[in-house]
Amino acid sequence: MNKLFEPAQIGDIAVRNRIVMAPLTRNRSPGAIPNDLNVEYYRQRATAGLIITEATAITHQGQGYADVPGLYKKEALDGWKRVTDAVHAGGGKIVVQMWHVGRISHTTLQPNGGKPVSSTNKVAAAKTYLVNADGTGSFAETSEPRALETSEIPGIIEDYRRAARAAIDAGFDGVEIHGANGYLLDQFLRDGVNDRTDQYGGSIENRARFTFEVVHAVTREIGAGRTAIRISPVTPSGESYDSDPQALFTYVVEGLAGYDLAYVHVIEGQTGGKRDYTQGTNPPFDYKDLRQAYEKAGGHANWMVNNGYDRQMAIDAVESGRADLVAFGKPFIANPDLVERLQKNLPVNTPDQATFYGGGAKGYIDYPLLEKVA
Repeated sequence: MNKLFEPAQIGDIAVRNRIVMAPLTRNRSPGAIPNDLNVEYYRQRATAGLIITEATAITHQGQGYADVPGLYKKEALDGWKRVTDAVHAGGGKIVVQMWHVGRISHTTLQPNGGKPVSSTNKVAAAKTYLVNADGTGSFAETSEPRALETSEIPGIIEDYRRAARAAIDAGFDGVEIHGANGYLLDQFLRDGVNDRTDQYGGSIENRARFTFEVVHAVTREIGAGRTAIRISPVTPSGESYDSDPQALFTYVVEGLAGYDLAYVHVIEGQTGGKRDYTQGTNPPFDYKDLRQAYEKAGGHANWMVNNGYDRQMAIDAVESGRADLVAFGKPFIANPDLVERLQKNLPVNTPDQATFYGGGAKGYIDYPLLEKVA
């Protein structure tokens, strides 16, 4: 048996293999409340070493897409408790990805129809997913945001802390802070988005301040061994851009090294796209140097890689020591038993892209398992 399929210790979380189910937004939680479909969906995939849930809003203000779950309603937390119980009953481990979308939202999704908040008041050339009056779903341009006042930022840090505590109380084994893909923390990190002149804008140190303050608050609340973070150094998602991503994210991981996190989750290249993606005239991003910088700064967290990995790539990454964990996204949509298929080197189902977002059981919990296709 190769190392990919062996047990591992992820901070305070013991897992039975190093295959991770990546967060996958599926828009099937009306009212931000996990339901029976969600329970079955995650239960089916409990053989993953670790499940990272779909991105889950820390507050109503943090919502950016229709029918995605939250961590801010009692009914939602009760729903999540049913999910975590089902995963644990199947021998799995599950963490929640905590989300604040920032400007990647729409006024119809915000409290009282207000503007989304961000590091800036610049509109993102991006789209979000809305549900129409007739129940059908469609993509729409994001709304104009407003720049957060400096005095508002401590309140959002408190929202992260409160959401982390709620997640642990709902039975999650830990949390992953979403610092990637052009959402709120990423909007503060990148100089192509962040145009602030206060202590959260300008220099790399200032732009990274918000992320570190969130990490500090969450680790103090639930422990560093149950806290993780996701970053995406070069992805253009959410119209995110930085003039020097290597310097920026080297500084970020050096700062993260001061916390004994469960893992650092790195999207290599363009999220869901080219692994060798580069932004503008920047040189190719060096992920090996990034990890070396993290370890040189004293970081010991598991290193999770993500984006377009197949079986052999994953095996090679873990066997070589380049990564400790490998996250798979789309393959888990169509293959609840992906771990077994990878272990036995068996064919995988092809996902139906038409059913990725919204809808019901079709394309969500009805993909065939191995015994049903044998």
